[in-house]
Amino acid sequence: MSTTITATQVNDLRAQTGAGLMDCKRALVETNGNVEEAITILRKKGAASAAKKADRLAKEGVVDSYIHLGGKVGVLIEVNCETDFVARNEDFRNFVKDLSLHIAAVNPTYVSRDQVPEEEIAKERDIAAAQVQGKPPAAVQKIVEGKLEKYFATVALLDQPFVKVPEKSVKEIITETIAKTGENIQVRRFVRYQLGA
Repeated sequence: MSTTITATQVNDLRAQTGAGLMDCKRALVETNGNVEEAITILRKKGAASAAKKADRLAKEGVVDSYIHLGGKVGVLIEVNCETDFVARNEDFRNFVKDLSLHIAAVNPTYVSRDQVPEEEIAKERDIAAAQVQGKPPAAVQKIVEGKLEKYFATVALLDQPFVKVPEKSVKEIITETIAKTGENIQVRRFVRYQLGA
């Protein structure tokens, strides 16, 4: 026996996730009205949708700036999307502004872990290994990999917990935005300036 899904339930789920009305309704029907399970389904679909869009060319977008702390910290960022329609959208511009705020607050060095130079990774790996000398080799490997993950979360923007929603990474926030806009979105580059630094 299936549960009757009301328009209010669909609208509430849409407000929570930003997914399309029909996607919300299908997820609620599939889960017999269980909102938490429906959110999980929509998040999985959003991630799959983002993966499909990753190869699409993102040549539109915006360059935005953010000045914080009375002019002591500033950020310039370029975020690309596929069409100028999305680039002019207020939600997209607010998303870019939130990324700028995040960069001003957290100070990442690179956009992604792929951009971290191999020499820097090797140096961090050596430091981590030196800190756990005397432990069994299998434990050392796990500890070193764990320390490297923490390192990436400090230097790589996409790996960092998002300032406004700390339980999600910046990459997850971008994936959700891709699902909402239906377009590939990429943080191309950023520069953070700090007075006296």
